Formats: sequence, structure tokens, C-alpha cells
Amino acid sequence: MNLTVNNQPVTTEATTLAGLLEETLGRLPDAGVAVAVDGDVVPRSQWDANLVEGQSIDILTAVQGG
Repeated sequence: MNLTVNNQPVTTEATTLAGLLEETLGRLPDAGVAVAVDGDVVPRSQWDANLVEGQSIDILTAVQGG
């Protein structure tokens, strides 16, 4: 499937948002991650939703420091 992830073209075998996060981040994080699909924030409770070809995904992770 072809998606845009953080403004970069990505080809993935993932079929769900949770699968994409595991593939991208190496694991499914417990906290500190926000996700938007086509500009709409997706709550963690909906990360099992199916992805659709061509979607634009933004993955934001919290970074500690200052």
C-alpha cells in the first residue's frame, strides 16, 4: 500500500494504523504519540482502523528535553 507518512512517500505492508506505527516506530508505544490521518486526529482507541491507499498520515512523538 502506498501512503504519505510525515510528508514522505511510503510503501507498506501494514493494513491498520497500529501496524503502520509498529512498522515505523519499531513497536507500538504506550504513550507520547499522536496520529492524524488526512488531517484528522485519530484517538488511540481507533488505531485498529484499516488504512486506505493514498492516505496521508502524520505521526508525532513527544521528545523530552529542553
